[in-house]
Amino acid sequence: MEIITVERLRRWLEEGRPVTMLDVRPAAERAEWYIPGSLHIDAYAALQAHDPHALAQVALPANAPVVTVCAAGKTSQIAAEQLAARGMQVYSLEGGMKAWSLAWNTAELEVPQSKARIIQLRRTGKGCLSYLIGADNEAFVIDASLEPQVYLELADAHDWQITRVFDTHIHADHLTRSRQLAQMSGAMLFLPAQERVSFPFTAIYDSNTFDTGAMQLTALHTPGHTPESTCYLLNNQILFTGDTLFLNSVGRPDLKAEAQETQMRATALYSSLHRLLALPLDTLVLPGHTSEPVPFDGVPIVSPLARIDEQVDVLHVPHSSFIAHILARIPPTPPNYERIVRLNEQGIFPEDDVTNLEAGANRCAIA
Repeated sequence: MEIITVERLRRWLEEGRPVTMLDVRPAAERAEWYIPGSLHIDAYAALQAHDPHALAQVALPANAPVVTVCAAGKTSQIAAEQLAARGMQVYSLEGGMKAWSLAWNTAELEVPQSKARIIQLRRTGKGCLSYLIGADNEAFVIDASLEPQVYLELADAHDWQITRVFDTHIHADHLTRSRQLAQMSGAMLFLPAQERVSFPFTAIYDSNTFDTGAMQLTALHTPGHTPESTCYLLNNQILFTGDTLFLNSVGRPDLKAEAQETQMRATALYSSLHRLLALPLDTLVLPGHTSEPVPFDGVPIVSPLARIDEQVDVLHVPHSSFIAHILARIPPTPPNYERIVRLNEQGIFPEDDVTNLEAGANRCAIA
């Protein structure tokens, strides 16, 4: 039995190497987040009891190594030892699903009638989506949620210099890396205008536009998920919606808000969504999160506004019904969100506690 790091397994999956991932967590834990393509057996209790027959009935392919997965990398070692005793090549995922929340993959899009390209960076276990947008020798980043070095290396591979870094709002489910990335790249840091953060940034207001020739990025203030939430429209064709609008749902308005403020935000969200719906229906929407674990398939998570308009029924109910629907379907709050918000407002990145703080699936959407 050996240990495999998240980065090594991530590379295997990105390269398309044959590997069988066996998730041994309880079914309830797997229901919320998992590694795409993994097999599952609810063997947690039996493994914890050191039952030597806990995995006796598991049939696994003989031509690929096996990686066992649990919540934090402990029980998976017991599983790996049992499989190794059967003569299998087996690894236990170090840190388990907590550590896997930092794993990522990419997909690329071309911008029609432009030299610009978009790289969608997906934290596969966490659902966070960020974007590297480049043309000629220049690049922008939106909602950085991965180590800054990831963006720097991707930009370098395309001969791009990151010159501007944007956030769509003050995030509550993950620690932003935008400030770090701006400092390491020498880029300007842009945040929606607000008085929440306590570090220097350049405020961005509704209708502000950044034009490099091949890339024209325009800010659209869309309060609701948070008061400062802002979407970005690229070349009047592609809309980065942050946590305001998803492909099959809308953003939640309640985080860090009392009941009355939540209702006010829901009202603002209704207006913001209808502002977005007034854009051309062939506008492509790139959201800030997805609720499903992201496979290593290279397929962008994107949808035309027309399809979202058809599929998200709550967009078409009257204002009062929209508010009632939203308030009745508020999901559980993200783990540790109050501390994450506070750290994001202070611009502090706690290097020693990231996996524990960010563990768990994304909970920013209301269907």
